[in-house]
Amino acid sequence: MSTLLEIRDLVVNRDQRQVMKVDYLTVEKGKVLALVGPNGVGKSSFLLVLARLLKPESGNILWNGKSVMEQNVLEYRRKLALVLQEPLLLDLNVFENVAIGLRYRGMGSREINEKVSYWLKRLGLDSLRERRGSKLSGGESQRVSLARAFVLSPELLLLDEPFSALDAPTRLRLLDDLGSILRETETTSIFVTHDLKEAVRFADQVAVMIDGQIAQVGLPEEVFANPQNRGVAGFIGMDFTDSQEFK
Repeated sequence: MSTLLEIRDLVVNRDQRQVMKVDYLTVEKGKVLALVGPNGVGKSSFLLVLARLLKPESGNILWNGKSVMEQNVLEYRRKLALVLQEPLLLDLNVFENVAIGLRYRGMGSREINEKVSYWLKRLGLDSLRERRGSKLSGGESQRVSLARAFVLSPELLLLDEPFSALDAPTRLRLLDDLGSILRETETTSIFVTHDLKEAVRFADQVAVMIDGQIAQVGLPEEVFANPQNRGVAGFIGMDFTDSQEFK
């Protein structure tokens, strides 16, 4: 398996205060990395830096071995798709909300129709294609947000707690659908969440962020069964000496 992203000595400051420091982290092609940790530890800042929406104080991000800091910002961002907790839909119908990124890229109408129609059906939105974004439920809006991301065929998908505001049944259905799509498309993804059950649902690897730093990285079952320090153990709800497997 080859490495898509390699993060080295990444430091982010806000208001002259260090909020995040990642010494080293890799993301393998076709894999899903779940970035977990308590609220307010820097997980969202990490995604914003990867999307080049937030400038780090220092450090480097390598994409296929080449520094993204030396690449054209627009060309780099076109490799990514970002799904946030708030869908931020435009005041357009569902079809146009999903198609907007393809139109910006100058794609022809026929190909746009084919791609958008496929993802509307795949995410159960075909019957809503003419409904305006402002008339959708929370779950429907987030499905549109996912369709808008996947229609771009991103090389890297960044998800920032996209389902945390949804009710439990809606969230579980979306997690099931997202997991199936990620397996089918083998889209490299970083999924930020503070919910451990979301992380273990489809992540190939888990990175635990405590106080702005990556405290442990590994397979989900390894991290949850054997926390390496008290910060990780406290977050997953185990005693540091406890060796029981996470349920």
